Amino acid sequence: MKINRVLWILIFVCIIDSMGFGMMIPLIYSYGKQFGLTKQSLGWLTASFSVAQFFATPVLGALSDKYGRKLLLVICLFGTALSFALFGLAGSLIMLFTARIMDGITGGDISVAQAMVTDMSSSENRSKYFGLLGSAFGLGYVIGPAAGGLLSRFGMTVPFFVAAGLSLTAAVLSLIFLKETNNKKRKQARKKTFTYRSLIDVLKWPVIGSAVFTGFLLTTAQFVMLIGFQTYCTDALKLSPTQVGLFYAGFGITGILMQLAIPLINKVISSRSVVLLISTAICLGAMIFSGFAGTIIPFAIGIGVYGLFNGLRNPMLNAIIADHSEESKQGEIMGINQSYVSIGQAVGPAIAGLAAAVSLHAAFYLAGLLILIAFAMCTRLKRQESPS
Repeated sequence: MKINRVLWILIFVCIIDSMGFGMMIPLIYSYGKQFGLTKQSLGWLTASFSVAQFFATPVLGALSDKYGRKLLLVICLFGTALSFALFGLAGSLIMLFTARIMDGITGGDISVAQAMVTDMSSSENRSKYFGLLGSAFGLGYVIGPAAGGLLSRFGMTVPFFVAAGLSLTAAVLSLIFLKETNNKKRKQARKKTFTYRSLIDVLKWPVIGSAVFTGFLLTTAQFVMLIGFQTYCTDALKLSPTQVGLFYAGFGITGILMQLAIPLINKVISSRSVVLLISTAICLGAMIFSGFAGTIIPFAIGIGVYGLFNGLRNPMLNAIIADHSEESKQGEIMGINQSYVSIGQAVGPAIAGLAAAVSLHAAFYLAGLLILIAFAMCTRLKRQESPS
């Protein structure tokens, strides 16, 4: 198997799929208002996807261990395409929730793609490959919202159907061009059955448990920051929606640039836990700095530095988790990790709303507190990795 060919096909598929998801982000609220969606129910709509993904992703990962990554990836992409189309055809609030829950249930494409990267990489180049995969998703999330805004000029539902078409295209490309990466491990995996007890048990495992919980904390902190970012840019800095969108795109691009620099970083610092420890410390300082910023230039510097070093989070954590997972359960473990990421994405906005009610700066201090706890977990992770 030509590893590079499979990897680049997978990266292309991930860009297409994440673009489709990104197209929906700026339009969900304005589109849903015609069906009675409110600011409060928007939070529930967002959470419904994350909760569904929390329960479905580890199951999909375990099934990919048993029946192959390619099959499960194609099923997930087809499910996502169907959910986007259903969202565009929605005639009621119930259909909107149904579409988002369906997308959450079939939203295991990220963890399956991560498991494929684990299959095709060695310990030495794993963080590099995860960085490339993260850059692919990040690029799609940056391009998608801008494309969605432009397409909405032709009709509010047009971006949803284009998103469905992109996910369908990704599914067809995967079906035709991707090669299975899990042939050798499937016989052993078929002897094991997934139980939801694993969602708790995994937190007790040395290294993996610490890495998963650290990822949950840092994801929650990021989504707390994103809510604070939107409210601060709008209410304090008086930026227009277009300016906020460009600012957000710049934040995403900084993370992509850092992920592309991972091979160089690994040449200087070989230990992934040390890279994670340093990047988390810098993110903590940048977040506190952003909270104290009173004008746009220092705020942009703080957010830019945070976005830059936050880009190292997922590649390092995913590589650490993959290095310490059983070969026959790598899809399941990646799925469990993604489950906790999805819950962080739901918890972050919920608690950020409470912080925003205190002050425009409170969300950044709350995010800083979460990053501080994550930093403590990183030191524990470093100690756990050292003996091995």
